Amino acid sequence: MYTMNLLGNGTMISVIAGNSHLHTPMYFFLCNLSLVDMCFSSVTVPKLLNNLISDSRTISFSNCIAQLYFFVVFGGSECVIMSIMAYDRYVAICNPLHYVTIMNKKVCLSMSIASWITVVTLFYGTLIFMYFRPSSSYSMAKDRISSVVYNVLSPMLNPFIYSLRNRDVKTALKRVLQRK
Repeated sequence: MYTMNLLGNGTMISVIAGNSHLHTPMYFFLCNLSLVDMCFSSVTVPKLLNNLISDSRTISFSNCIAQLYFFVVFGGSECVIMSIMAYDRYVAICNPLHYVTIMNKKVCLSMSIASWITVVTLFYGTLIFMYFRPSSSYSMAKDRISSVVYNVLSPMLNPFIYSLRNRDVKTALKRVLQRK
């Protein structure tokens, strides 16, 4: 999953950077989001993988502080970039050309509900799983699964959620793949 995260986000960065038609503010922010997602998961996943395969599960204080610092920086950056993207879309929606005919209320409501369900399932599901289980059923394997879901699955899905559903990105990706 970590490799898929790096490949998916790296592909988005190269497709957006390599296609001049995608050099707009929205795709600029998507490119930045992909970069932040790669960095965000790279902060914790290497140590997590090391802990999974080795008997030594310790981390020095300085490494812990550095990991926490970068985790907060990249997590906060992701929130800021998503807020900027939301504002960008708000501006685009407030100056509609044919937007009303394409994006009717049913489509907007469906997209909003789908995004909320995804967020609730991924983030709150992980929290509920971690903190509302009986202490008698504690298992290190369950902790590992939930940390992988939180640190790898969410950033891995971002290219698919934000970019690959977009017709312009699909067209640019097809052009890149047809060149090879």
